[in-house]
Amino acid sequence: MLTSIITGDIIASRKKSNPDVWLKPLRQSLSQFGNEPQNWEIFRGDSFQLEVPQIAKSLSTCIKIKADMRCSANVNTRMAIGIGTKSYGGKKITESNGEAFVRAGEQFDQLKKDTLSLKSPWPDIDREINLYLDLALLTIDHWSTYSAEAVKLMLEAQGSTQNAIAKKLKITQGRVSERLGRAGYEEIISLINRYEELMYSKVQEL
Repeated sequence: MLTSIITGDIIASRKKSNPDVWLKPLRQSLSQFGNEPQNWEIFRGDSFQLEVPQIAKSLSTCIKIKADMRCSANVNTRMAIGIGTKSYGGKKITESNGEAFVRAGEQFDQLKKDTLSLKSPWPDIDREINLYLDLALLTIDHWSTYSAEAVKLMLEAQGSTQNAIAKKLKITQGRVSERLGRAGYEEIISLINRYEELMYSKVQEL
């Protein structure tokens, strides 16, 4: 059975004098996706690991975490997705292991300027998705807190309208549209859809 593991950290966390600025929002973000420490865990101060059993949802999960952390703490995250088998499940996610864990760790260690990358059993998919991510990150890594908040709300309420988001933010629909446009929201959704299409097709082949 394939799973996906996300290994990540907070970029430039040491520049924040009070770690609670980003630690509490990080816990809140990760808690959306499972229980601590079985499904996610924060370790070494600013690093974290999260399992997303439905591999097609791993990319949207990363983008949601990025949006959460930008709008709530104004920090950026660096993450690597590893896809593969899970050979051992410990009581804590950091005690578990398998191909997915190894791939996530290896890809994370290779991250330099990039802040989101994929390593799967399928090199052709890795090349395609990582190319798309290189382009998408030119926008994502420069989100304003307002743009990130709009993306966060749209991802949380899939199928919601911009008018509904506008009411929640107490701004006009036009302002919501502007924020989403600056965030590259439509292009990001296209990337997520392509990722899910590729992953679903690979799962069906198994």
